[in-house]
Amino acid sequence: MDLEFIRSNYENAVKDKELCRGMMDALTAEKDEPVYLAYLSGLQTLWANHTINPIAKWDTFKKGTTNLDRAVTMAPNNLEIRFIRLSVQKNAPRFLGYYKEIETDEAVIEHYKDEIESLSLLRLINKI
Repeated sequence: MDLEFIRSNYENAVKDKELCRGMMDALTAEKDEPVYLAYLSGLQTLWANHTINPIAKWDTFKKGTTNLDRAVTMAPNNLEIRFIRLSVQKNAPRFLGYYKEIETDEAVIEHYKDEIESLSLLRLINKI
């Protein structure tokens, strides 16, 4: 799956159930690569918006956050992975308890921000 396509459509997946599902399906094959795993994880947390059952919402959110933390462990200095986790932390309801690494992620992003070459990634980061 093309990384620029993922970046360009990541925020659209919140509102577009079919896009979210399609991107998740495509990224499942790439989950050994930390950046792709991070996007898959972010989409898994977004999938909770597309489900009705509260248990399914929790399960998919938890699966996404677990995978996202694994992606951070695989590549702790990767700005893009930290951005994805930051976006999840800032948008998740606080009662879910997934917000404790906001400052750390913001610091990593700030440190490596000058190295960004992708305009679509820079646009996403500047929105958060």
